[in-house]
Amino acid sequence: MAPDTGSINRTFCSTLVDEWVRGGLTHAVISPGSRSTPMALALAEDDRVQVQVHHDERSASFMALGLGRATGRAAVVLTTSGTATVQMHAAVVEADLDRVPMLVLTADRPPELQGIGAPQTIDQVELYGTSVRAFIDAGPPDADHADTWRSLAREALAATTAAAPGPVQLNLPFREPLVGELLDLPPALVDSPGGPSGPEPIDGVDGVDALDAIGDGDGSEEPEDELTGLAELMNGRRGVILAGAGIDAPEDVLTFASAMGWPVLADPRSGCRREHPVVVAHSDAILRVPSTLREPELIVRLGAPVASKITSQWLGSCGAEQVLVDPDGIWRDPEQSAPIRITSEPSALCRALLDEQPVGADDQWLAAWRRADDAAEAAIVEVLAAGSNPTEPGVARAIMGVIPAGSHVVVSSSMPIRDLEWFAARRDHVTVHANRGANGIDGVVSTAVGVAASGVPTALLIGDVAFLHDTNGLLGLAARGLDLCLVVIDNDGGGIFSFLPQRTTLSPDRFEQLFGTPHGVDITGLATAHGLAVLEAADDEAAAAAIAASFAAGGSHLVLVRTHRDTNAELHERLHAATAAAIGESIGESIRGG
Repeated sequence: MAPDTGSINRTFCSTLVDEWVRGGLTHAVISPGSRSTPMALALAEDDRVQVQVHHDERSASFMALGLGRATGRAAVVLTTSGTATVQMHAAVVEADLDRVPMLVLTADRPPELQGIGAPQTIDQVELYGTSVRAFIDAGPPDADHADTWRSLAREALAATTAAAPGPVQLNLPFREPLVGELLDLPPALVDSPGGPSGPEPIDGVDGVDALDAIGDGDGSEEPEDELTGLAELMNGRRGVILAGAGIDAPEDVLTFASAMGWPVLADPRSGCRREHPVVVAHSDAILRVPSTLREPELIVRLGAPVASKITSQWLGSCGAEQVLVDPDGIWRDPEQSAPIRITSEPSALCRALLDEQPVGADDQWLAAWRRADDAAEAAIVEVLAAGSNPTEPGVARAIMGVIPAGSHVVVSSSMPIRDLEWFAARRDHVTVHANRGANGIDGVVSTAVGVAASGVPTALLIGDVAFLHDTNGLLGLAARGLDLCLVVIDNDGGGIFSFLPQRTTLSPDRFEQLFGTPHGVDITGLATAHGLAVLEAADDEAAAAAIAASFAAGGSHLVLVRTHRDTNAELHERLHAATAAAIGESIGESIRGG
């Protein structure tokens, strides 16, 4: 007797899951729904997969994004058919632009129900457009093609990391019945990869072989010649390394910078902002001050762009020769100021250049940068210590100062990412994440929940508007058993707009209506309704103590910090003035102009 449709559905899905686990899958996020039942059962019944269930598809997809950020491997997110699939589009866009692997499973109605008005049925073919690395429509499971199921699974998972990591949509149409008996799985593929490391890279390269091209060359040069040419370009020049998110091995970057006598302007997400003689934490402040430090001869740009507008403007106007390095050959150069472009992992390039033994800069170059950075740090500490109320820069510093080694931090767009970039000190053994692919405030709470669900203690720094934008991320959080400290800055509205021209060019009433947007939400009551304990901080020291207490106790808590938007803008002005004065004094005679 031929197997029934329900049993074929179930066996097909179990085969896919088994192959994904063989390829390194460890986590899945499921949103409830009927049409996705066969795959939901297959994921839930495989003890090798850690499953989270989330009621909201948008939150579920950002959870999967957070899991991908924390683990470096694709997590599965599964949803039923119809508009549920549309809810995941924002997370797919973010995963695309910030190169986070993610396997998006969209259950679907079978072909005979398409286009005739069947309920919960939309056109899901290539639903996410160019934001996915691949779209695969599996078609309704067919026992006659069982020998292709494992290859299908492998193809879908491999596509999440085959070129630049990113999202893949696997569309899964199921006919009813949706539940049946589990039959014998097709045999494993002979060369099926195994182990937690996942599939072998398709085009993995290392060392000088990772070099693609320099400048406008036709690519005919040998990699060794290109490498030698780059080393000669660097010889004896005053350079800087701008390190953004995506540095694969920060220690190799720091070793190269030490050999060259170059400062590393380290974004918190780069992994390079650690205690090290070449690391500069307050480059935004230094670049606000006219000086010879703003005039390097060469800039090597590694990783993603930073949030600082000051840095972006400097890249576009400083006149230095710029080298842009990217492992995937996807050139993130909004200033269009880097004519020299190299396809390489940052660590591979740094190691290869060290072998070329280029001549470094004079000792005074790096020393001047570090004096300026230390002066800025001292000024920040002094200004914040003089206040008695909680401050947004102070809380950003507090998080980085008190969380345990090995912890992760998720930081929201708008002001939190800038406060961390501008004011946080160097810190070892902390990993920082942010959704800066599209720079939105979508799904930030859920992203942090996903990072914590990977098994690492996690802190979230977020403003009230971004927090309220994703309160569904709190659904079920208290029962997930995660170590997550949510630090919410509540200034009753959109704090970043107080720094923009709209603040002074519009009437106060119109500004508040369109940009300040006070919400009046009781965040303590909201968190309590979700079963979270709330600690409210009266000053920066209290915020630090509350964050430390949350990590010590374990579990999920919310630390609420109330600030005022106008006061916060004034504090930032004082901090910028104080750091500028301290930096100017440290640099001395090299200061030029106003």
